[in-house]
Amino acid sequence: MGATDAAFAGSIPALYEQYLGSLIFQPYAEDLAERLRDLASGRVLETAAGTGIVTRALVAALPPRVEIVATDLNQAMLDLAQTKLQAPNVTWRQMDAQALLFEDGSFDAVVCQFGAMFFPDKTAAFREALRVLRPGGRFLFNVWDRLEANPVSKVVSDRAIEMFPDDPPRFFERIPFGYFDEDRIRGELQRAGFETIDIEPVERTTRASSARDAAVGLTQGTPLRGEIEAGAPGRLDEVAERAAQALTDRWGDGTVENRMRALVVTALR
Repeated sequence: MGATDAAFAGSIPALYEQYLGSLIFQPYAEDLAERLRDLASGRVLETAAGTGIVTRALVAALPPRVEIVATDLNQAMLDLAQTKLQAPNVTWRQMDAQALLFEDGSFDAVVCQFGAMFFPDKTAAFREALRVLRPGGRFLFNVWDRLEANPVSKVVSDRAIEMFPDDPPRFFERIPFGYFDEDRIRGELQRAGFETIDIEPVERTTRASSARDAAVGLTQGTPLRGEIEAGAPGRLDEVAERAAQALTDRWGDGTVENRMRALVVTALR
């Protein structure tokens, strides 16, 4: 993993929330929360909570007697998340999913949206999820399917790569869309100690209000920004403009249809 691959700081959290929240993350957040709707009480741990998009979906879906502990490695993301949600049953903690500071068997569910791809040691993170789950508890997370199954992101990634052929920024290929092999996911969960594992593909479609909004979100509201700035200082806006034109060339003026495909994983303790 490169030095910028997990850097969600500076203006990234706000751009992430503004441009990518409803476009990319909200539909899958609602899907995860719906899968936990049968919880009438107990505790839920969220890892890689980001700006709180899943946290807000959980609060909407679950009764207030369910305690939610939302954690993330990046304090800047949590700082923004706390401005979007004040709920008495939610606690925010900065924490590494690979080294959770909770007692064994202290949660009924662990949920993680599009975070597993960023864990340097995925088996360690999965082992920690297993450890803090109570018997019968669920570990529920999603990851993106291959980049080709997410065409808007692929168009933006391809344009950025074309612009810098000598040192192409391959963040999308490397991290967010690089962890889709079901055999690998299942194997790492099994090595962590999970035995009952289900992996389900889930497709969703949203619309960006403009090609520019989608391009700005994907180039400036993700760690792709850091990779571009490190390799081509001063050209970030140019990359966004070129990406917006590529999206317009593909979908025309006006809204951009964003078809997405992710894998939703449920593992039982």
